[in-house]
Amino acid sequence: MDLFKMMGQVKEMQGRMAAMQEELSNRTFSALAGGGLVTADVDGKMQLKRLKLDPAVVNPADIEMLEDLVVVAVAEAQKKAAEAMQMEMQKVTGGIDLPFKLPF
Repeated sequence: MDLFKMMGQVKEMQGRMAAMQEELSNRTFSALAGGGLVTADVDGKMQLKRLKLDPAVVNPADIEMLEDLVVVAVAEAQKKAAEAMQMEMQKVTGGIDLPFKLPF
């Protein structure tokens, strides 16, 4: 394979990766904790976009439990976003292992 052809393929893959990242950044990934008492939504960049609390989980005597449920819900939503990004990345790269770790 000549260098120009390989460079063209790399450029094409970069374009597909950018499009995929843009598409995923517009998606929402949700996760529940505490049997649905806490819901967290993150975008494809793993940024928290919404946090919903059921009034039943808001107990001033047990703030620690609420804090734990929030952490669990956010972490799970971020995990879903990261897994979706990895799956899409494998499609773009054709399953080729990249020689560097991506930031997601």
